[in-house]
Amino acid sequence: MMVAASRCFKGIRHCKAHINAYAAVQNSLAFNSSSVRSFGGRVGGRRSGGYLYTNSFKSITVGVPWISPFFAITHANHVNYRPFSIQASSDEVVDEFLNQIRAAVEKSHKSSGEICTSCIEKLCREGNLSTAVRLLQSLRDSEIRLDSNVYKLLLAAASDSNDIDTLSQVFKDLFVSCKSLPSTSYFHVAKAFANTDDSVQLLGFVKEISELTFPSGLMAVNRIIYAFGETGQIDKAILIYNHMNDLKCKPDLITYNNILDILGRARRIDEMLHEFVSMKEADIVPDFISYNTLINNLRKVGRLDLCLVYFREMVESGINPDLLTYTALIDVCGRLGNTEESLRLFSEMKVRRIRPSIYIYRLLISNLKKIGKAELATTLMEEMNDSLSDLAGPGDFKRKGDRKGR
Repeated sequence: MMVAASRCFKGIRHCKAHINAYAAVQNSLAFNSSSVRSFGGRVGGRRSGGYLYTNSFKSITVGVPWISPFFAITHANHVNYRPFSIQASSDEVVDEFLNQIRAAVEKSHKSSGEICTSCIEKLCREGNLSTAVRLLQSLRDSEIRLDSNVYKLLLAAASDSNDIDTLSQVFKDLFVSCKSLPSTSYFHVAKAFANTDDSVQLLGFVKEISELTFPSGLMAVNRIIYAFGETGQIDKAILIYNHMNDLKCKPDLITYNNILDILGRARRIDEMLHEFVSMKEADIVPDFISYNTLINNLRKVGRLDLCLVYFREMVESGINPDLLTYTALIDVCGRLGNTEESLRLFSEMKVRRIRPSIYIYRLLISNLKKIGKAELATTLMEEMNDSLSDLAGPGDFKRKGDRKGR
């Protein structure tokens, strides 16, 4: 490794002559040390983390299969150089500089993946996002395969800096290469759009994603809607949903379930019920998630009448209620003082062989005590204590397929 490092530094020493030339070019263009901080620096760019950058994506034909971890070059006799930064003002200078780095790295024993990842990580930490993106594009143009973690790193950095143009490009590249992305990628998208009301930009981004591939495009749009809903950007989630008819992907069951949940948690009950009707009009058959979402959100606003209506519809449709269904119904019955109905539902769930949870027992016991039925409350307490090991746990509140934004 020491030999490799020595060889690499010899290669880098060859760059010093070019650095003098770079300074001369810089002076001729009237740039100073405070005006340009990165490869991608351009006059009129935006600042992020103290670096000047633009959002433009320009491919650079570099032909560099590896980028050196010794990317930071300093020289006491020239203007101040910062790690992973060079005061250059033209693509030609960048190309020449990278070619010199290539010569050094080709003699190194480090893998190209390690070197490239290290480079981009440091650029992102410094806030030099524009250079990181240009570097990534150069590597891609040179057909250098990079780990998806590099893209995820850039995606997070673009999200943190609210650089939507960069985020959009990186997300599309990542989506095309990986197809299935972790939920964090979609939350990065939602975070980046949190501070803008530019609906044209948002819908344009969603349209591009939806057109990349099918059905992966629909899956991505569903996850984007879910991420916006989870981050409290309700109106933007609804905006995307309302414009899906203009896209190549149409709302499916998962889309509707997401929208029902988003509207319900926002207490927009009338809109939630309207979308449930629209769902059936579009020949999308509701599933247990759809009904549980309705019943649970109606419970929160004390609409026992509607809870029971949709519960009966659920059963008549051949969909089996589960622990979540009965928990919501028993809870709302108890809170509204309808203890008899809650006890009937409790008996029904046991007939269906659905294990009660300790939460349901405590609800019933508490409600029975409130109406003076201490003896029945004691009986349930004893029953609960005798079956503690068999009671349903947190994992029993979910069934296979209960995933939002799939």
